[in-house]
Amino acid sequence: MTVAVHPLVARARELADGLLAPAAERVDQEGVPLGHIEAIKRSGLLGVAAPVAYGGSAAPAAVVRETAEILAGACCSTWFVQTQHHTPVRTLVTSALPVRERLLGPLARGELLSGVAYAHLRSYPRVPVRVRAEAGGRRFHGTVPWYTGWGLNDVLLLAGVTEDDEALFAFVEAREQPGLRASEPMRLAALTAARTVSLDLDGLWVPEESVALRTPYEDWAAADRPKTRNANPAVFGITRAALALVEEAYAAPLRVRLEEVRRRAYALADHPVPQEHTGERLALRAKAFTLMRTATAAAVVAGGGRATALDSRAQRLAREALFLLVQGQTAESRAAHLGKLAEQPG
Repeated sequence: MTVAVHPLVARARELADGLLAPAAERVDQEGVPLGHIEAIKRSGLLGVAAPVAYGGSAAPAAVVRETAEILAGACCSTWFVQTQHHTPVRTLVTSALPVRERLLGPLARGELLSGVAYAHLRSYPRVPVRVRAEAGGRRFHGTVPWYTGWGLNDVLLLAGVTEDDEALFAFVEAREQPGLRASEPMRLAALTAARTVSLDLDGLWVPEESVALRTPYEDWAAADRPKTRNANPAVFGITRAALALVEEAYAAPLRVRLEEVRRRAYALADHPVPQEHTGERLALRAKAFTLMRTATAAAVVAGGGRATALDSRAQRLAREALFLLVQGQTAESRAAHLGKLAEQPG
């Protein structure tokens, strides 16, 4: 079965065309509604890569990427909320701890939506969130700078660093409770609709049975680094959506370049050794960003003065592109991207 006819790809397109894209400008201004989240839960897309035995689809990587492109191109805010969910699913798939049997099924079947609070681990040796052992569980102290989907997620996967320099991940109910307080939603240049907050952790207690992963920090970091070197499928989704707003005579050459970069980037993403070809991965990531910026600029130019209105699709896509330039950024990817920008002729 090809990607084009996979049932989840068809479902993503139906959801994008029938619900997400028509409401995207309103959602951008008002916030991702619960109705969008319920539709995502019912769609089966939350279990796209989850094991069939737990209610998922175990779809190939090409399908996972294609569905991400479709959702991001239709409504990047909704895509961003639901994309958080896939890290907790992947974490449980590889976990041997009891929480796997309690949560993997509900997450794979879309009965629960999970968020993530772990990007701060990438700032090590600075430790924004510290975890201390206590009889029967763990206590979390510190601040999570960014947490997306507050008020939409059912649970969150929270990470911190232990006194033994382990990365520890545990599931927590996504609500205010003793030891966990959320800020007011952040006002951002793009994706304010995704309900991003910071989380203040003042001795939040988590029982041991909610721990999903414990591993030396360096082992976790070594596995995490390759993930930020590959081009993000959402970038291709935004680029395609922007080119749809440009006359074909001007869009066609950009489509050719897009498909070439996409083909090469995904070939590397499928490479069996993720630690190899680092330079090429980062270069293709930067090329994908350049194409996205060009496509969204072209959409704004094509729209003229109307493109500056808040209900313009072109300006929304341009702001979403701005967000994707820094989403998932690390010191390594930032340096590579800035280097490529410096090489470009003025």
